[in-house]
Amino acid sequence: MTDERYRVQSLGRALDLLELIARQGRDGARLSDLARDLTLSKAATYAILQTLLAHGVIADVGEGQSRRYRLGLTLARLGELAVANLSLSDLALPILREMTEETGMTSRVAVLDGAYAVVVGRVDGPGTVRFGDALGRRESPHCSAVGKAMLAAMARRDAEGILRQTGLPRRTPHTITTLAAMLRELTTVNERGYAVDDEEDVEGVICVGACVYDRTDVATGAISVTGLKTRQESSRIEELGQIVRRHADKLSASLGGAPNRALRVAG
Repeated sequence: MTDERYRVQSLGRALDLLELIARQGRDGARLSDLARDLTLSKAATYAILQTLLAHGVIADVGEGQSRRYRLGLTLARLGELAVANLSLSDLALPILREMTEETGMTSRVAVLDGAYAVVVGRVDGPGTVRFGDALGRRESPHCSAVGKAMLAAMARRDAEGILRQTGLPRRTPHTITTLAAMLRELTTVNERGYAVDDEEDVEGVICVGACVYDRTDVATGAISVTGLKTRQESSRIEELGQIVRRHADKLSASLGGAPNRALRVAG
């Protein structure tokens, strides 16, 4: 939360101006249009523009009435620095807490480390049951919801390469153990937008996961919820999938990725 008493009005207007310019895309925006949309005088708007120009936050092209303003390269540099300072686990934890509160299940966030899924953050659900695998433990991607979600977001040839490298060892009687069946499973994950581990890693335990994307549209990780299958009606899987997908979109947005992005299998 911010303290209204300490907000700088002129800085707020400058940021509003940046938003307006950003919406115009590559064509840029004219002074008169910006002044009208900000409900400021042209002189006041021009003064803000000149300050932003001096710092490289915006750029201009043209002269006179045809002069237009667009975003500058300083923003790209600052964006790169912001992304470099982001921690997926730190960003994910508040979202995991929301998921756990909404579902009553344990929530996790994982990344792909080489060919394996590695959990880097977890929020335990209420009650005495704990799905407390140590953070950093490597999981076979073919039998975990987070692993399947990340495999489904890859180019098919890359997913096949990982599956051939790790193999598809049987963990329970429900584990998918053939490449052909797993590739069909990834197509299903892609179509519905979330992955399900239906007692495939541990008997009696079910997980539902969805992928997270960064600003370059690359899958950077996945989040999931985990619980005892005896407590989850089959009809709730779709509901859980939509909940996890929604929270994955929220995490993607915080990384600069597009929200509401459906998974897809690349060529």
